[in-house]
Amino acid sequence: MSSLREKILRDLSNPLFRQGYALMANTVVTGTLGMGYWLLAAHFYTPEEFGRGQAVITAMRLFASLTALGFVGALARFLPVAGRRTPELILRGYGLAAATGGVAALGFLLTLPLWGATYSVLAGFGPGLFFLASVLVWAVFTLQDVVLTGLRKATWVPVNNLVFGLVKMGLLVALAGALPDGGIFVSWMIPTALALIPVNWLIFGVVVPRHVKSVGAAQEPPKLRQIGRFLAGDFPGTLSILAIVYLVPVVVATKVGEATFGRFSMAHTLASMIELLAMNMAVSLTVEGSFDRSKLALNCRRALRRGFMIVTPIIVVAFLGAPLILTIFGAQFADEGSTLLRLMALAVLPRVLIEVYLSALRAQSHARTLALVKIGLAVLVLVSTVALFPTFGVNAVGYGLLFSELLVALLIFGNLRKILNFGETGQPTVTQGSSGAA
Repeated sequence: MSSLREKILRDLSNPLFRQGYALMANTVVTGTLGMGYWLLAAHFYTPEEFGRGQAVITAMRLFASLTALGFVGALARFLPVAGRRTPELILRGYGLAAATGGVAALGFLLTLPLWGATYSVLAGFGPGLFFLASVLVWAVFTLQDVVLTGLRKATWVPVNNLVFGLVKMGLLVALAGALPDGGIFVSWMIPTALALIPVNWLIFGVVVPRHVKSVGAAQEPPKLRQIGRFLAGDFPGTLSILAIVYLVPVVVATKVGEATFGRFSMAHTLASMIELLAMNMAVSLTVEGSFDRSKLALNCRRALRRGFMIVTPIIVVAFLGAPLILTIFGAQFADEGSTLLRLMALAVLPRVLIEVYLSALRAQSHARTLALVKIGLAVLVLVSTVALFPTFGVNAVGYGLLFSELLVALLIFGNLRKILNFGETGQPTVTQGSSGAA
């Protein structure tokens, strides 16, 4: 027992593990409270209202993330070395993410009839304005967690989301009778907007000044041209991955009824939380690789070992217990979602390899190769899902994801092995444009 405690304390003294564990703890907190939230939603709202709420939240996150997720890699890569330009970099990220998300959401609202009956709840000036404001809020909310991680303060992330999740659940129940049609969406967004105030006060009032002081205000920050070159390569790939995370569910929502989408979405959400665990350590790896490239190979090996050690038991539980887990929401959830949850859980195993490889590329600013791998993965997922949908229905999402991630993991494995085997004091290199996935 004492040896385990010593191992944990030793891990926590390492920024790579401390950041990674904090983000994983956040995923557990978010997942647990999220499960409780949707259990309450299933109890207090009709199946149609449940599915409609899921669909609107998914669409909101899609548009809010158009640029926000594109900045995740850039902030994780450059915030550690931004020096006196740290506040400017954060604010530029917030502003661009909110602006592009808002424009996309406006286009969505102006073409609302084309998106099916599920989204008709957003028709009218009031609902449309609330949706547009929600996109702006979520864009900033998405990036503030990345900012804390990039500044080595990821331990605040689970605290923020714990409070956010609890308030969200309380509001969900309170609005069930007064606002049945929009209670789910409103209860999701009001706590989100309120959370922006204390978290950004912490970022700009405490964390940023300390970070600038610790790294040295005189340190030469990255030039905007350098960040722009990185984004030019990273953003198209990130936009492609965004299609997997958010666009696929939105497309599914246009093809099935509200109740069916609600059951699909629960299995998809639970599986996505397992996938997030694979990504958490990878984000920490990007940050630490930016601080000290000489330890990138060592940190990649550590991230892989810890990643597999943590996600493998969870994948086994999800695979074996999928029907039992989904039965908590209702028998129909288990009948229609178990196969999807199992397939998506299995797909997380190759995703661990892919995420560590992508993080190593980010730390080295190999944006072109980064884009090739991401775009290749997204194309494979989208094409295979669309091709399989007529045969397998919503389970096509799981089959397409598993096939695509296994194939990409096999194709990048050679380059990943070179990075892992590189000496601890050297700088691993990957030839630009030769991702192995092209």
